[in-house]
Amino acid sequence: IMASSKGSGPQVIDLSKLNLEQLTTLKNQLDQELQFFNESLQQLKIAQLKFNESGECVEKVTPETKGKEMLVPLTSCMYVPGTIADAESLLIDVGTGYYLERNVNGAKDYFNRKIKFVTEQMEKIQKIASEKSKLREVVMDMMEVKLDHQLAAIQQQQAEAEAVKAKAAAADGM
Repeated sequence: IMASSKGSGPQVIDLSKLNLEQLTTLKNQLDQELQFFNESLQQLKIAQLKFNESGECVEKVTPETKGKEMLVPLTSCMYVPGTIADAESLLIDVGTGYYLERNVNGAKDYFNRKIKFVTEQMEKIQKIASEKSKLREVVMDMMEVKLDHQLAAIQQQQAEAEAVKAKAAAADGM
């Protein structure tokens, strides 16, 4: 497998040279990384949905909507009644309390760029998560091989001990 260490590039680690404890530690680390990637994907999916919803709302703003009543969100669950005063100029929440004023086409472009960016990030994370998942499977397979070897060694020791006991019993019986 490939791993990176501080200050150097990736290095190759031969899994067959790791003991069972080291393999277990590596598997646990991979499990944590996979959980982090899955949580990140969920958060990005939520952001993607919000940008999609915002883009759909912008699509509904036309010159004919000027003067129409609407509910304006103050928080995610509190809305106040309002009226569309200007259907040509929109305020876009860009985060951390900042807003940009854009025309309808500028707002559409903004949300499309955000959706594209978030989608690209999701694809990158999915690719990395897939690689980590495959690596986890390889580690699990190596752990199984190591456990099988340990079990075979224990069984061989038990068989040898039984053979020694049988020889001793046969020698005592003479």
